[in-house]
Amino acid sequence: MIAAKALVDHALSLRWDALPDAVQADARRLLHDAVAVGAAGAGAAYSDAILTATRSWGGDMGTGLVLGRPGVRLPPAQAAFVNAFQLHGQEYDSVHEKAVLHPLPTIVPALIAELDRSGPYSGEEVLVAMVAGVDVAIALGVAATTPLRFFRPATAGVFGATAALARLKRLPRETAMDAMGYALAFSSGTMQAHTEGKPALPVQVAAAARSALQAIDIAQAGLPGPRDWLEGPFGYLPLFEAGFDLEPVLADLKDRRRIAEVACKPFPTGRACHGGLVAMRKLKTEHGVGPGDLESLTYSAPPLIRHLVGRVAKPEMDTAYARLCLPYLAAVMLTRGRVGLDDYTPQRLNEPDVLALAARIVVESDGNPDPAAFVPARAVARLKDGREIVLDVTAQLGSPDFPMSRDEHLEKARSCLAFVGLEAVHAPLTDLFDRFDTLADAREAFLLASGG
Repeated sequence: MIAAKALVDHALSLRWDALPDAVQADARRLLHDAVAVGAAGAGAAYSDAILTATRSWGGDMGTGLVLGRPGVRLPPAQAAFVNAFQLHGQEYDSVHEKAVLHPLPTIVPALIAELDRSGPYSGEEVLVAMVAGVDVAIALGVAATTPLRFFRPATAGVFGATAALARLKRLPRETAMDAMGYALAFSSGTMQAHTEGKPALPVQVAAAARSALQAIDIAQAGLPGPRDWLEGPFGYLPLFEAGFDLEPVLADLKDRRRIAEVACKPFPTGRACHGGLVAMRKLKTEHGVGPGDLESLTYSAPPLIRHLVGRVAKPEMDTAYARLCLPYLAAVMLTRGRVGLDDYTPQRLNEPDVLALAARIVVESDGNPDPAAFVPARAVARLKDGREIVLDVTAQLGSPDFPMSRDEHLEKARSCLAFVGLEAVHAPLTDLFDRFDTLADAREAFLLASGG
């Protein structure tokens, strides 16, 4: 249990004033991004259905805020479920590429729910809890040495959210260990949902956020949990990963803050699409290629890319399928010069010209042996006039190696809020997140993002 205790001790001991300024800035920026994306999720496919289903699980009155939904209040655990679904349901949430894991869709909704039921907590306390939870979740992801078998944003995400809550509530070590044991009991998430492109993906993330609250509550009620939750014979890593190595993870734990490695998404699509989308944008803007000029395009990338987003575009695609379909999204980019939240309506998904263009775009594996690699990749465009254009992708936009500018970040936040009619709160919300660590009551910002 050495590694399990080390992760819990790290989460509980992390201090905001000990974090470098750059890490603090990353935490504020990524929390702002998560809240804006979660608010936009109120207007996404299936979000209203999830709200309806959730209300049937114990009433529709409570103290829990729901992002992007003015006046809606739910019991906090149910609110965490809805907020997590909204945050991940559009594939617009930030991601850690090496871990193949979205850490914030479980952590942020769980923290908001805890504020709603037991606050107030300061902005500084929320941020350091978030950073601690990200360190734990990402540790589980980067420890894996073999290809993805389960849906890590849910399976590992519940541990990150539980660790974040333990830090926020300043639980004793023994109670936090019990809670992580119950996180193991709740951990689940199948990649079959990804393979089929079904909205069960964000539902799994939603269940993980809710389960983190429940794991904390059960531990605080005094029930002892499985202690060897990480490496025991039926612990997390032996069950969910075919191979793993914790030694480098533990060596990095003291000095490496994983929040600084989290990538912000510039497009509302699976992260594995983003290298191809930037290549298509360059093809259009820098080389003047339009939809009618393209004979075919091959995107040659690591096997993970082919596995996650190499699916064939087809009529009547579900929105969840389309967000993970690079041929469709590349065709949208070449046609319109952008991919936005409004590109998933039934009308947009069934445009004949876009689908015909998507049929000429293929994703293939380049045989990269790294099971978690997103780059390097290469787009080869063959034009009808006989020319061939080659575009190499060495980093994905939004990653630490190729960051979005502040203007790009703020425009994303503005467009997310505008998508659900809350553009008026963009400026005051930006101000709150720029100084979030100085807030005496962090709920002020989340209340604004909910629409009041």
